[in-house]
Amino acid sequence: MAKPTKKKRLGILVGGGPAPGINGVIGAATIEALNRGLEVVGILDGFKWLARGDARHMRTLSMDDVEKERFRGGAMLRTSRENPTKDPQKMANVVKALKKLNISYLITIGGDDTAFSASTTSRHAKGAIKVAHVPKTIDNDLPLPQNAPTFGYNTARDVGGRLIRGLMEDAWTTQRWYLVVAMGRSAGHLALGMGISGGAPLTVIPEEFTDSDVSVGLLCDIIEGSIFKSMAIGRDYGVAILAEGVGELVADELASNPLVVVEKDEHGHLRLAEVPFGLILKRELQGRAKERGQKITIVDTTIGYELRCADPIPFDVEYVQQLGSGAVRYLLGIGEKSWGRGGALISVQEGELVPIPFTDILDPKTGKTTVRRVNINSDQYRLARSYMIRVEEEDLKSTGKVKALASAAGLTRAEFKKRYAKVVQV
Repeated sequence: MAKPTKKKRLGILVGGGPAPGINGVIGAATIEALNRGLEVVGILDGFKWLARGDARHMRTLSMDDVEKERFRGGAMLRTSRENPTKDPQKMANVVKALKKLNISYLITIGGDDTAFSASTTSRHAKGAIKVAHVPKTIDNDLPLPQNAPTFGYNTARDVGGRLIRGLMEDAWTTQRWYLVVAMGRSAGHLALGMGISGGAPLTVIPEEFTDSDVSVGLLCDIIEGSIFKSMAIGRDYGVAILAEGVGELVADELASNPLVVVEKDEHGHLRLAEVPFGLILKRELQGRAKERGQKITIVDTTIGYELRCADPIPFDVEYVQQLGSGAVRYLLGIGEKSWGRGGALISVQEGELVPIPFTDILDPKTGKTTVRRVNINSDQYRLARSYMIRVEEEDLKSTGKVKALASAAGLTRAEFKKRYAKVVQV
């Protein structure tokens, strides 16, 4: 009598911040793997325990475990920002722990930092463990071909846009301004998407600034310009959105502010979510208004954590199903002869699964994954900009417009042009 063959194991883990659709990837990958005869192991808390060589924090996944969860927000396996690539011993521990779990295939779900950890794991495993990475981030800043979105972004934009619309209604009702800092460390995709769908009169993103001459003062000038222009057309209210990545551009200036205690995460990033960026700007704007003898009500808030564990919208539900099942088929070499070698980011292009080798998404200078930024020369951005209420070059060329702007600011036309000419260069 022949002995039963031992099933191969697929491991799944999640790294970085949550994003809508994570459970959908886990569910789709689990169902596909079980149907293909694999055993599925959910690894808890990302690389946290693996980096310590601890293989105990795991759970075997069944179809019943994932069937309902795959439509919900959050991450049933939890997540962490543990970065094993910083320490060779941690990387050795990761591979050792995965082998101890008898993992033949590994699916990682995460953003650019997790993608780098996945590619490093693939390299250190030397073919013993085949690795596929499913790109996840509400920031939408991973370099996917054909401008394909990262999963979770469309849900975050949808929820964020509805929150902005609510703030716009409140701003009109109470005649005040809201200053919103939106998540997006390296790129302004989410902030811009929220601003467009929410009807905000101003969205400022890091891609606008092409030189290093950025300051808190310049940012306040841009916001003030929007406020004055709104007043000039009879709107004494609005919402100004700033991508948190703008704060990164003035990190040194923020670090010297008494309100800030500078800390960095496992990947060396300033914890921007813990910096009261909006409060700092609000106090500067209110101080300026007081000096002019004006009173402007400004409320600062941050939008980001509210988006990350939202239930995915239908777009992301369908999208992650294809990504999760596709990752398993890639690892097993089902579909293409060149598949199954391990070590790729999973993408969907024109409805088809297309694995992208890790070597193709790494920046040759940094060795890390490249960042996709907003193209400010695109029609999409130009259209978004045309709907904003902000001081533009043509405003300063028109005598009538300058007069109205200067009146709103309590300045002469010459004073206004001198003070705010620099904002049109952004």
